Amino acid sequence: MSIDLSQFLPSFLEESDEGLALMESGLLDLEPGDDESINAIFRAAHSIKGGAGTFGFNQVTDFTHLVETLLDEMRDGRREIVGADIEILLKSVDCIRLLIEAEKVGETCEDSRIGHTTDLLNQTLALSDSSNEESNEQASVESTNVGGSSQTSWQIEFIPEHHLVQTGNDPIFLLNALADLGEVSIRCQSQLPAFDELDPEELFLTWQIELIADVDEDEIREIFEWVEDECQLNITKVETVEQVLAEPEHIASENTEAPVPQIEPEPVTAPEASIAPTSAPAASTPATNDKANKPAAKATVKAKPDAGSIRVGVDKVDSLINLVGELVITQSMLSELGNNFDLTKVERLNAGLEQLLQNTKELQESVMRIRMLPISFAFNRFPRLVHDLSLKTGKQVDLVINGEQTELDKTVMEQIGDPLVHLVRNAVDHGIEAGEQRIANGKPAQGTITLDAYHQGGNIVIEISDDGGGINRDAVLNKAIEKGVVEPGVTLTDSQVFDLLFEPGFSTAKQVSDISGRGVGMDVVKRNIQALGGRIQVESEQGQGSTFRVYLPLTLAILDGQLVKVGDQVYVIPLISIVESLQAKAELINTVSGDLVLYRLREDNVPVLPVYQLFNLPADNKDVEGCLLVVVEADGQKVGLMVDDLLAQQQVVIKSLEDNYQQVDGISGATILGDGSVAMIIDIPGIIDMALSHARDKQDQFYQSMTQEHV
Repeated sequence: MSIDLSQFLPSFLEESDEGLALMESGLLDLEPGDDESINAIFRAAHSIKGGAGTFGFNQVTDFTHLVETLLDEMRDGRREIVGADIEILLKSVDCIRLLIEAEKVGETCEDSRIGHTTDLLNQTLALSDSSNEESNEQASVESTNVGGSSQTSWQIEFIPEHHLVQTGNDPIFLLNALADLGEVSIRCQSQLPAFDELDPEELFLTWQIELIADVDEDEIREIFEWVEDECQLNITKVETVEQVLAEPEHIASENTEAPVPQIEPEPVTAPEASIAPTSAPAASTPATNDKANKPAAKATVKAKPDAGSIRVGVDKVDSLINLVGELVITQSMLSELGNNFDLTKVERLNAGLEQLLQNTKELQESVMRIRMLPISFAFNRFPRLVHDLSLKTGKQVDLVINGEQTELDKTVMEQIGDPLVHLVRNAVDHGIEAGEQRIANGKPAQGTITLDAYHQGGNIVIEISDDGGGINRDAVLNKAIEKGVVEPGVTLTDSQVFDLLFEPGFSTAKQVSDISGRGVGMDVVKRNIQALGGRIQVESEQGQGSTFRVYLPLTLAILDGQLVKVGDQVYVIPLISIVESLQAKAELINTVSGDLVLYRLREDNVPVLPVYQLFNLPADNKDVEGCLLVVVEADGQKVGLMVDDLLAQQQVVIKSLEDNYQQVDGISGATILGDGSVAMIIDIPGIIDMALSHARDKQDQFYQSMTQEHV
């Protein structure tokens, strides 16, 4: 009976991720005397090692065994908890993660960090062994004086539950693990039922095992810990086998090695059906303790595409079940109305359709809630990141996390991780000053970085703030002038100056480090946030600190949109981008160089962009005066979209245009309306870029024509 272990691999990977996260957070907070934390860290490492052994991930098992040994010394009080060892264990967590990732795709991990950290672990454990050498030396001498060393003989009865293999556990891995402890002899027996009652997916074998090894009972039980709830295990200590250290003449007269007791396997009476894949190794050849001579037992696990998974609370599942039940009831009612329908049933039909609409909306909201995860999944990486950066920069930095239970769509969370990492790295490297500088400025030596998340309307807001030196406004503006990004003498608001930080290649760092300062990354941060339909805002006060505020939609699957008509086409404008809609007044319209039309909206001159021109459409109205303007904003820049008509507001399901057709400038996606027609969703940041480019082209054409006339 062959079991496909690959079906259990996703569960192991998910549990391993959780275990590694637990180890990392526990190690960062670990203090001497914290027995509960060190035990939790040890259990996490032990579970990862056991799971890896089940799948035959030998690299993971061997490396984690070293980690487990070091943790075991800490929890037993044989080793003090010191910062140096914690740093080695943190590096080990990274290595285990690398090894698991390599095993997942069936590759051998060649990363140099593995070998380096393995050496550190071995050196640390060797130092521990040498510190106990003196105390062990006398005991060793006394043992020699009495003429020999001893090994214990153990009788082990292993009776697994019939369903054991269905949970991904194969007894052969357990038997091989026993062989690593010492010499084993094995006898396998069957308890097969009648042939017509035989289930090929169940296990009907039991094992009698003799183990000769210098181990205690706990070490044996540890091997079976992974299946302790799915088997009957009896372990009996039989005797002590003396290996006498005699004089040469005594050796010459006696056998040099006593034969290991063998237990011959009893014949198995069974139907002619092969169950060989789950049987034990042949008992006639005792297993050796030399791993080099023993073939490694490794499960055949085929790498499959990672579809991802979400853990969903039972309350959310119950809500879905209830809503589906309501839908079934409504569908039955409408089906009944459809039979022999007449005008007297119109009122009931309308009521049923209204109920169907309500049920569908609630079902949609419930399904969306399933995709929502606490943002702590994204925030959990930052304590370790800040810890490592603090060591690298020599700065004292405290990380405060708030709002970690704020929920965000899984897809958005996966894509926002890297931009947040870059912002936190910048906060440590650029934001927080060195300790002596902070003290000189009347601040505590330890700086503080705060991560916060909260809901605001239909968005989630993530704030990364620090109490560092703030952004030097003049330095940013001067650098922008030096690089030709802005013209000398131009007047900019603080917000506009700070937005210059996101220009490609822009950096005010006086010294480039391996953390930041090369002028790459911040433009990518902004671009990635915009790709998610979000925006970023910067606030800073020199000497007091800075705040980077990221606004993101809760989900990428659905958006609230305003339907507009341009010619014979319907477009969707995201409501989050709309400032206001208005009818243009003639006295507020100005035409400047190059036929660029501006609309005076209170304190702002807003460029007017006729959508029909942008997409080459026929339009009912081509005159700006009296037209409908939808004023939208992105990145602090406003533009008025000239449309023919405003239609309804509604939630729309976003469909990827790139996946189904190709990328189109100014369009972020498409949706299907209630009448079955397709409407394009306007990409507001993209269309503003197009508008500004259009305006620059108009100005260039105007200046060229003026120059030619002058000549």
